[in-house]
Amino acid sequence: MGRGRVELKRIENKINRQVTFAKRRNGLLKKAYELSILCDAEVAVIIFSARGKLYEFGSSSSLPKILERYQQCSASGAVEAGTSLRDTQSRYQEYSKLKARVEVLQRSERNLLGEDLEPLSLKELEQLENQLEMSLKRIRTTKTQFMLDHLSDLRRKEQVLLESNRALKRKLVEAGTENQNQLLWESSGENVNYSRQAPNSEVFFQPLDCDPTLQIGYHPVCADQVTAANNGQSSNGFVPGWML
Repeated sequence: MGRGRVELKRIENKINRQVTFAKRRNGLLKKAYELSILCDAEVAVIIFSARGKLYEFGSSSSLPKILERYQQCSASGAVEAGTSLRDTQSRYQEYSKLKARVEVLQRSERNLLGEDLEPLSLKELEQLENQLEMSLKRIRTTKTQFMLDHLSDLRRKEQVLLESNRALKRKLVEAGTENQNQLLWESSGENVNYSRQAPNSEVFFQPLDCDPTLQIGYHPVCADQVTAANNGQSSNGFVPGWML
């Protein structure tokens, strides 16, 4: 017949309770010794009986050293736990402040857009109106300054373009003057050539005075005409009535 399961509760019978304590105590100390040997661990066991009697076990030669090490570790752990707790609380407070700030900013943004105005009082509405007017003034001032700066830039560009235009005009005038001088020089050379040829044309193409009754071939003349012809020949060397 196997061993039955023992219910974990206080044993009311005093004798049975003492017997169970002695058995379990010896078993616990044995297990602590085995654990320290098998696993090379520092183990300390402290037991106080119902009558206040002390039972202890230490894997090392000095149990107080183990207890001191335990106190140091527990103290550092408590400090770390306290620091971590304080950090957590501080971070939570910061998070709460930031969350409240974000909510205020969101509500202010909705109010500036003309939303959620019903919960506001008359004073808050007046403050909102003043804030909007100041914002409009700043916006208009910034816009005016931007337009003035842009106009100044355009004027500066205009001056640069005008200077470039004047320079181009001067270059065109200089180029036109040079071309005109060259044309005048060429035309003056041509006039000189024509003036040299003009006297020759007058020499070779002068009109001759002649008798309109002159005919080609022989034409009988009378004595008066012969006399006039002789006179004319003597003076001019030309005999009328004949074509040489």
